[in-house]
Amino acid sequence: MTTVPLVSASLRRLEGKVALITGGASGIGEATARLFSKHGAQVVIADIQDEMGHSICKDLNKSTASYVHCDTTKEKDIENAVNTTVSKYGKLDIMFNNAGIVGVNKTNILENKLSEFEEVIKVNLIGVFLGTKHASRVMIPARRGSIINTASVCGSIGGGASHACTSSKHAVLGLMKNTAVELGPYGIRVNCVSPYVVATPLAKKFFKLDDEGIQGVYSNLKGVNLVPEDVAEAALYLGSDESKYVSGHNLVVDGGFTVGNSGFCIFEQSV
Repeated sequence: MTTVPLVSASLRRLEGKVALITGGASGIGEATARLFSKHGAQVVIADIQDEMGHSICKDLNKSTASYVHCDTTKEKDIENAVNTTVSKYGKLDIMFNNAGIVGVNKTNILENKLSEFEEVIKVNLIGVFLGTKHASRVMIPARRGSIINTASVCGSIGGGASHACTSSKHAVLGLMKNTAVELGPYGIRVNCVSPYVVATPLAKKFFKLDDEGIQGVYSNLKGVNLVPEDVAEAALYLGSDESKYVSGHNLVVDGGFTVGNSGFCIFEQSV
């Protein structure tokens, strides 16, 4: 279970806001749900991991956190999650399209099955599309809102993940840019947060690495490890009024990984 430090009431950056978080029952989604709640938001966790989702809501204040079962590949589930949020709390200020999968670890395109490729696209891209669509449905009349999508460093580079995952995350960035242009006139901001590999159980299984392997072997910024709470802090900024003029932006949380080429670098690496 992740923990978030207590926040002074005077510093709560999401006071009075309502947030819906897909994939909110574990990993980055769980950390964000906990952080948003600490900062005064009423949080709805949408996930397919029912037991874990209910457990998190039990840890949080029941009057400010709730759970709804949601398979983000099914439009009816997304529609229901948004409707449930508005019915319970009266509005939707923040939509965090966070649910995602990495798929099978196959780098040879000849070994890739169409069904495996489509599965990742359905969760990572179609889920974001549906979440953005139905959040917009209630945000447009309100003429305000913040939509945040979880992308990835593999949405900016090649060779960092499977073909399906890399393709889906590139597409999420494109969808974010298009919807930011469309929804801006309604006062709705759309952004992405793109983390480096976070040592969640899903990522460690995919890359077959432990915490030290993920952060130590491949990262550029040494002396600190990326944890889910770091990505949650980035989402907190994008969801808060502190980013009121930030839209169409991809906030990369990678310790400088994507700005360098470890295979061709003039700087001494044996520090």
